[in-house]
Amino acid sequence: MPIKRIIAGLNEFHDNYFVAHRELFEHLSHGQNPEVLFITCSDSRIDPFLITQSQPGDLFVIRNVGNIIPPYGRFNGGEAAGIEYAVEALGIKDVVVCGHSHCGAMRGLLQIGNLAQQMPSVYEWLRYHAESTRRLVMDNYQGYSNEQLLKIAIEQNVLTQIENLETYPVIRSKLHSGQLTLHAWIYEIESGGVFAYDADNSQFKILENRPFPVPNPLIGVHSCDLKSAAKQSVVPT
Repeated sequence: MPIKRIIAGLNEFHDNYFVAHRELFEHLSHGQNPEVLFITCSDSRIDPFLITQSQPGDLFVIRNVGNIIPPYGRFNGGEAAGIEYAVEALGIKDVVVCGHSHCGAMRGLLQIGNLAQQMPSVYEWLRYHAESTRRLVMDNYQGYSNEQLLKIAIEQNVLTQIENLETYPVIRSKLHSGQLTLHAWIYEIESGGVFAYDADNSQFKILENRPFPVPNPLIGVHSCDLKSAAKQSVVPT
């Protein structure tokens, strides 16, 4: 049975991996200092620590169906609390929203009427928090195949979550001061590749050595001009 395999794995972890890395876990017992807030899907095929080759303590992870972050104030759930804690309490400097290929949530979103009876909670989650993605895809991408529409929905959904993140006061403040960077990624299960959104070219590109951060749309290249204007607007006394 699967649960027996899980228990065997727990024993294997304790007797071997934990013993070999006891010093690491002793260090982690005194607190956490993760480097990245990693937001991704609950899909069992996605393992943030595996695909990034990170160690325990490196990532602060938020997972849900469809890697969705509701806009600030719309939904009083764990996502908002996790974001605030990661950025304010832990001092996270980078936030990654990572979608993935063959996403069941996005496939369901494109056929959302079929979910109402069978999975009403999934239906409500997607209808309420992912309608902007669905509408964008259905209105602007006519004549595409189902698989092409799925790929587009996966990409647009990640970009929508970046926009939603920017509605959070703590995110907006850190972006303004240059203390935080946002990243939009897509993990391709069949190839193992990760594609990052390159805002300069408005497309997802294979991620190799460059991070492709998503710029703050309100600050961006004009940040120096805005700061200069703010200084000039102060009347000396």
